[in-house]
Amino acid sequence: MVSKAKAFTFFIALTISSYASAASRTPIENWERKVIRVVDGDTLVLSPNEKVRLIGVDTPETKHPKKPVQCFGLQAKEFTGKMAAGKKIRLELDQANAATGHKDRYGRTLGYVYLEDGVFLNAEIIRQGYGHAYTRFPFRYLEEFRALQRQARAVGRGLWSGCLRRGYAS
Repeated sequence: MVSKAKAFTFFIALTISSYASAASRTPIENWERKVIRVVDGDTLVLSPNEKVRLIGVDTPETKHPKKPVQCFGLQAKEFTGKMAAGKKIRLELDQANAATGHKDRYGRTLGYVYLEDGVFLNAEIIRQGYGHAYTRFPFRYLEEFRALQRQARAVGRGLWSGCLRRGYAS
């Protein structure tokens, strides 16, 4: 008999892969870019010099001018760096941000990042517990990201192992 946790994990993997495969058929503005620097767990710099804020994911702060480095912030930055630094990626924009020119209030491009091996970076950060679903604004994968967060939290993965319980991360 399959446990509920295994069934849930399979459902999430299937949902994300179906979205990723649908996304591969969607017109993409930038099919192949290179990550030249990781600013923190949820912000990258792509070639030639474009800051990208990952949609739907928020990681603990490491570079905020008014906040100290937050619990698990350095680990989140390191994880994102291992996953993406120096690698070619595919950047996908979300029509939910078309009215703002796909930019946030800091001028960063808002996007979904897919690695060459097909990994959906935004989702993987949440799945591994290096960030949480950022649901303040609507986006295409909102419910899927919430489900990934619930799963990471349920098993105490990453920042859910104690940081948020102690109130160190937002």
